Amino acid sequence: MVGWNGWRFGIVRLDTNQGLVGYGEVRDGASKTFALTLKPRLVGENPCNLDKLFRKIKQFGHHARQAGGVCGVEMALMDLAGKAYGVPAYALAGGKFRDAVRMYCDTPDLPTAAEMGRKLRERVDKGWTFLKMDVGIGPLIGVENMLSYPLGTLPQDQVAHDSHRRDVTSIMHPLTHVRLTKKGLNKIVDYVAEVRSIAGDEIPIAADHFGHIGMDDCLRLGEALEPYNLAWLEDLVPWQLTDQWVQLERQLHTPVCTGEDIYLKDNFKPLIEAHAVNVVHPDLATSGGILETKRIGDLAQEHGISMAMHMAGTPISTMASVHCAAATENFIALEHHFSEIPFWDDFIDGPSKPLIQNGFIPVPEAPASASS
Repeated sequence: MVGWNGWRFGIVRLDTNQGLVGYGEVRDGASKTFALTLKPRLVGENPCNLDKLFRKIKQFGHHARQAGGVCGVEMALMDLAGKAYGVPAYALAGGKFRDAVRMYCDTPDLPTAAEMGRKLRERVDKGWTFLKMDVGIGPLIGVENMLSYPLGTLPQDQVAHDSHRRDVTSIMHPLTHVRLTKKGLNKIVDYVAEVRSIAGDEIPIAADHFGHIGMDDCLRLGEALEPYNLAWLEDLVPWQLTDQWVQLERQLHTPVCTGEDIYLKDNFKPLIEAHAVNVVHPDLATSGGILETKRIGDLAQEHGISMAMHMAGTPISTMASVHCAAATENFIALEHHFSEIPFWDDFIDGPSKPLIQNGFIPVPEAPASASS
């Protein structure tokens, strides 16, 4: 287990009787138990039988963090097979469409739009070509006349009204009845307008973490933000609610995006086949690993939908995602969550440092060395 600042990651190592070693990573925040329980099903197997082993273990994964063990093992199997055959993992996935993978830089909440705008401008000046920021009701909680909500729903009055307490973060968005007032809506719009004025109009900026508001308020907010040309609006409502995503996609003129907690291609199908999103957004540490995530991207492409990739991990899961992204034609950009962590590169040896160069990661042309 490794981590920092409340983040934690389980690193998976698979050893073979021929001395080869494969590495993978359990998704951020997930228990290492999800991986360790798979050991009896893997010992004695040939790691190069990638599809056979994935089919054997995938029944033990589920959505969000519960997929972490299966996906971490799949990454490690791909690493092992690449070393055994002397090829990079992308070659096992069918070859590459690009020599470098575009990264997008995620920037969490900052107190003022001016600070956010300056931070995003700094990212652009450092070579990033795609950005994301948090936009939502978080900064409005506790501010007078910004939100209306049932008594006890939000943190500032849960202690005073404990008998009415509801943990808003554990309730699906449409069921909270937290609503933006006109003042609150305008506050968010003004924030985005100021950020755009500082960061510039040409750089793509996606938006995330809107908060647990229902679809009607998502539509109001999405329509109000249309003049600012955001790259996409992410996770407006829970991914399971396909019909609501259909309505969002049809009514809004900004791309909509979801998928970071969906496990396996079959569970992406309802969204893709209904054309309920413009961008699918799997996290390789949840979606099923390298080969399954490529299948998700290929299915999306058949329906005219592009694929970005969520990622909040160490360089191990990031480089697994790089191989997947290289092998997927409709790929847009891969998330990087830790641009402020100075030692992030130091988790692995081998590739040239820094891993991210002018907003891109070069695609490796050989498997990692056995000691990496």
